[in-house]
Amino acid sequence: MEIERAILPYLADLEGAVDNLAQTWRPEDPAYRADLYRQTMTSLSFAYFMYFHATPEHPDWGPLWNPVYTLQPNPDDIYVFTPIRGDLVYRVSGNRGTCKILSFTIQGKMSGTVDEMPRPNAHNDYDDTDLGLALGEDFEVVFSAERPEGYTGKWAQIDPQAGAMYLRYRRYDWAGETDPELSIECLSPVPPKPRLTPEQILDKIREMAKFPKRKTNLYFAMQNGVMERVGWNVFEPIRMQGALVKQVYWPANFQFDPDEALIVETEIPAHAPYWNIQLNDPYFNALEYVYRLSSTNGAMAKLSSDGKFRAVIALEDPGVPNWLDPAGFTEGGIYGRWYDCDSEPLPTIKRVKLAELRDHLPADTPVVTPEERDQELRTRVRACQRRRRW
Repeated sequence: MEIERAILPYLADLEGAVDNLAQTWRPEDPAYRADLYRQTMTSLSFAYFMYFHATPEHPDWGPLWNPVYTLQPNPDDIYVFTPIRGDLVYRVSGNRGTCKILSFTIQGKMSGTVDEMPRPNAHNDYDDTDLGLALGEDFEVVFSAERPEGYTGKWAQIDPQAGAMYLRYRRYDWAGETDPELSIECLSPVPPKPRLTPEQILDKIREMAKFPKRKTNLYFAMQNGVMERVGWNVFEPIRMQGALVKQVYWPANFQFDPDEALIVETEIPAHAPYWNIQLNDPYFNALEYVYRLSSTNGAMAKLSSDGKFRAVIALEDPGVPNWLDPAGFTEGGIYGRWYDCDSEPLPTIKRVKLAELRDHLPADTPVVTPEERDQELRTRVRACQRRRRW
């Protein structure tokens, strides 16, 4: 075969991601264009792992979403993935760790790899409680379409059309919990991992170039769908099809002026094993969450004396608990989650003048000093950096 002397022709489909500016809230804004360039580079970088790192026959965990690959990850989660095949048998083994939740999601196609995600998508979903994995336990689980003959250990069924498995290592206490240490092996007989042919390499590079557009096609539509249905500063409860069936999301699109603040308020379910809230930018990326307080969860948050959770979104530190720092953005997305809770309250958002903020909060709302905020942020940075993130 004849190969181009330049690599750029194989990356021509990257322009499709920039064309998706038309799907954003401000397509003529040069800052939006620059942000989308950056997002495109992030997705292209990640796509190498998607297409070149592992194969279904030779699986291995690769980074999926994390503080670098920020296409709407949960800041409490580290995500890893591997390609698999539904007709093969796999063993996941290692140590469970002590993170709040360890979950396994199996599906047919990963987002970004196809122009349109299939429905249904060969989903299977398990967490550590489903599989009976105790904190800190060494374990192994076999994943296959049918239980292997004579096998009596832990087993999880996967759809025959399965094409990928991804894991969430979800921490509540970022500093006090430990992530799993896991391997995955294919137990079915397979040949050695082959050297790629020139044709295979070029095909994969072309698919990498298509990946950023496919991602934004999916995620912009999700964010814009919330806008179309409920508008600004209103939450909408959503369940995703197949993945994390125990989880209810509550997304919203936020907007405020620089001299304003948004107050998020909600009841907390009586039984709430896990919940959180995070801020996203206008392109569905999680905002910086290592060096910014752009998220919190049920272990970190401070509840008001009436038992409610109240957070404040503002450009500058409002000096109250549960500041959600929007990292310079005055519009973007919010995602909250109730996981395996006994009720699903729908939070509210109130838009107020920042100077009048305390008039809209309980009278006994504590003052958070600059020194206390600095310590809160430093604790967060250390805890996040000590995780294996990619």
